[in-house]
Amino acid sequence: MSLRALCLSTALLALAGCASAPKIDPTPPRALVPEQFFKGRTLASGEFVNTIDGSKRGLTAIIDGSFDDKTLTLVEYFTFSDGETDKKTWRLTKTGPTTYVGTREDVVGQAQGRLDGPFFRLTYAADVKAKGSVYTLTFDDVLGLERDGSVLNRAVVSKWGIKVGEVTLKISPRPATVSQPLRALRP
Repeated sequence: MSLRALCLSTALLALAGCASAPKIDPTPPRALVPEQFFKGRTLASGEFVNTIDGSKRGLTAIIDGSFDDKTLTLVEYFTFSDGETDKKTWRLTKTGPTTYVGTREDVVGQAQGRLDGPFFRLTYAADVKAKGSVYTLTFDDVLGLERDGSVLNRAVVSKWGIKVGEVTLKISPRPATVSQPLRALRP
């Protein structure tokens, strides 16, 4: 194989692996308004899939949300399938009729959120701990309502524009009396 053919093949393979927007139902029943859906307690369950080695890590989360007419605060209590627990707090501030900026403990800079037709899109870089190291990864989340009233959150995770993982979460409204499934953290 010539050097030129090898370079072209390598470039095409690299482009094929580049991050692209996550796929989600193109016709949700209605538009997602984050500050309405996330007010109160919701329950999330899903998994992270490492697209490099195929490994999977399940997760559940209790999310307590409040909205003060400008900022949506989401306190997330995570339990992962390997037993790890974590707590993160999103603060998503509405900056216009369809735009938001957000912060969280591990987010680098600010997250950018926007309503896009029936979907809510959130893009951010976060410092993620894995195997004793910290990696700055980019997340491209798309959230949309499902016909059963839940929200499907699909995210593409990338490093230097190359897809390294996917996150899929189903988020369902729950009454405030739902028991906490976490062992180490309590809201």
